[in-house]
Amino acid sequence: MTKIATLNEVAARAGVSVITASRALRGTIHVAKATREKVLAAASELNYTPDVVAQTMRGSQSRLLGVFLLGFRSMVFHELLVSIEEQAHRRGYELVVVNVAIYDDGRTTSVEMMLKLCDGIIWLLPSGTHSLMRKLEAGQMPAVLVNFCARPVALPVVSGANYSGAYDLVNHLIGLGHRRIAFVEGALHTGQSRERQRGYEQALRDAGLPVDADYIVPGDFLFGGGREGARTLLALPNRPTAIFCANDEMALGAFKAAEELGLKVPADVSIAGFDDIPAASTVTPPLTTIRQPLDEIGARAVDEVLAYIGDRGRSPSRIELPTRLVVRDSTGKAPQRIRPAKLT
Repeated sequence: MTKIATLNEVAARAGVSVITASRALRGTIHVAKATREKVLAAASELNYTPDVVAQTMRGSQSRLLGVFLLGFRSMVFHELLVSIEEQAHRRGYELVVVNVAIYDDGRTTSVEMMLKLCDGIIWLLPSGTHSLMRKLEAGQMPAVLVNFCARPVALPVVSGANYSGAYDLVNHLIGLGHRRIAFVEGALHTGQSRERQRGYEQALRDAGLPVDADYIVPGDFLFGGGREGARTLLALPNRPTAIFCANDEMALGAFKAAEELGLKVPADVSIAGFDDIPAASTVTPPLTTIRQPLDEIGARAVDEVLAYIGDRGRSPSRIELPTRLVVRDSTGKAPQRIRPAKLT
């Protein structure tokens, strides 16, 4: 059996005290660069692995941040995770990523261990009804929510400007002459879809246009939901000339629905999304969308949770970062003649 190296052995190999070795391995600012390099080299030579659980139980910081998410299917998750990981690394922290979608039964699970092990939690697009939300709101540990606006919450939140972004997008469509503008909803658990719908409806009202319930259909923030929502809308007798999907993934699904029905984008129907994921600029035609500053959102979430780790009495704040309209070729002037769809 391979012998497990101890911190004492690492310190002896590096020629430093145990306290200095511990500080060097935790990445604290109180250790000289040359000393830290000696300690890290010794730890590598001895294959030393710190007992993070034991350290945390003794009250030491683990230098770990837990990232909670509800499944792994969203493209936005990937963009946010890249930003969060880069910022955490710059600040001397590592990530533990957990899918909490399967842990909502109130039992003690591995997620409970993460609450004990990590110094803080960042939750991407959380559900306001999840049992873990109650634990975080009870102040069990520093936590920051990303892109959550379903209800008032006693936790810090970092998000993009959902309402104003949607308002700007619909104004763009109205400026192109569209009067029949539809909306495909996203999943409702984060509140983002509701805020984007609110911006959509207000832009219509401010332009003197009616909010037609037939032009608002359910979706799920996924490709399939956008495809099915668009098929429903494009089958209407008086179909919309423009479709605003609550995110880019659904807009890509709407592209597929238009293709299946023999319609051209944007000649027959304009399609727009929200988020500006990388695929938005590479599809044909490139997608008009609202750019969320996902890099900045992820970095600010890390900064906020670290601020709360350093000051547990800090009052929760809501940070809303501005979005930007990105006009590409998927939106054009409203068609003068409505071509029939090839319904099957």
